Amino acid sequence: MKGMLFSVADQPIRVNVPDWYALADHVVSRMERREGFALATLNLDHLVKLREPGAFRDAYAAQDLITADGNPIVWMSRLAGRPVKLIPGSNLIIPLARMASNVGVTVALFGSTEEALAEAKAHMEGELRGLNVVCCIAPPMGFDPAGQEAEAMLKQIEASGAGLCFVALGAPKQEIFAALGRRVTPGLGFASIGAGLDFFAGRQKRAPQWVQRLALEWLWRMALDPKRMTKRYLKCMAILPRQMAQAAALRLSRHKL
Repeated sequence: MKGMLFSVADQPIRVNVPDWYALADHVVSRMERREGFALATLNLDHLVKLREPGAFRDAYAAQDLITADGNPIVWMSRLAGRPVKLIPGSNLIIPLARMASNVGVTVALFGSTEEALAEAKAHMEGELRGLNVVCCIAPPMGFDPAGQEAEAMLKQIEASGAGLCFVALGAPKQEIFAALGRRVTPGLGFASIGAGLDFFAGRQKRAPQWVQRLALEWLWRMALDPKRMTKRYLKCMAILPRQMAQAAALRLSRHKL
């Protein structure tokens, strides 16, 4: 697979889904074969978290497909001469659900709250005729995404007949849960989509389209939750110069070949 390569603490992280066409090709072919996968969406916050050794780094190594979730990832890919398209987790849900419906694969929703999942299910099935959401699980507070309870929930999802599971736990829990799923339920596809289901349920408000087009969604999120998001974005900005330098070095290495 082509894509953008990042290096975090000497571990390679490759955005190996460069655009929507590649996404459809990989996902549909796996669904048709009833072959599982784990899909993550890389952003600067993930690159910050991946600097620390542990479960999140291990979970990322287990992801089969990685998209660019954030304009800085896209900009760095262009700087490196390895351009990828922006494919955020929230924008993945309906297209992936449509792919599942088209090949007769049923869907599970995991994360958030029972009320939000019920509302998200109604929204998705209303948007896509033929979509069948067969399982909704909202794990309790303090849920361990790599523990025995998680394994039992994975078996419950598998028993429902679902072939695609949207995981809305936020990083790092969702990627850790998906990595566990690749071992425990290898026939299931997992897509980590952050707050996407809460947007459908109206529990969180996403930035307007004009804000997204101006690449200012980060500013919108910071205005809604300044205490939490300001700290996150300061950490992201701290690693940005090094990541940009690595991207530039990738371009230079290509020219020397």
